[in-house]
Amino acid sequence: MTGSPAPADPALAFPFIGGRPCLDFVATLGRRHATPLERIPDPAALARWFAEAELAAGAEPVRVSARDLADARSLREAVYGLLRAAMAGAEPDPADVSRVNAVAAQPDLAPQLGAARWTARGPARAALATVARDAVLLVRGPLLERVKECENPDCSLLFLDDSQARRRRWCSMDRCGNLAKIAGYRARSRVTR
Repeated sequence: MTGSPAPADPALAFPFIGGRPCLDFVATLGRRHATPLERIPDPAALARWFAEAELAAGAEPVRVSARDLADARSLREAVYGLLRAAMAGAEPDPADVSRVNAVAAQPDLAPQLGAARWTARGPARAALATVARDAVLLVRGPLLERVKECENPDCSLLFLDDSQARRRRWCSMDRCGNLAKIAGYRARSRVTR
């Protein structure tokens, strides 16, 4: 299957605000604390994510099978579990570690100069391996302490806090930060009336 056009429902658009490929990949399942929102419901949507994440090998859309989609979702949840455990200073689930390590051990995308950014024999598998390696590097590296979860209770996006003061609270000011400001303003307005 090949990539599909952007979804008609804006909620299904991919948020690329995590600051790392693995964090953006985890965001393909939104609203984890409420009714989960699956942003990769089919192989075409996963192919679109690869393209939008700039993890497509060559100009052609990545061909994604139903098995690739199942493997991608499994990897996504393993990466999420690994990150949440690492953020909490807890031991990760051995199954999550095993899953991420197995995918990270596969050949990943090879960077290229020129028109194509990447090359790979199996583009979908290589893109997933690239995401898994990014997760391993993040969990084992110094940037882990800067990974946060959005403070909006309806949002579950993880992001890398790259603010100078390291006090970022929202996945994005355009998304949840603005909603919090509006809610705060309305609450203050009601009190002053």
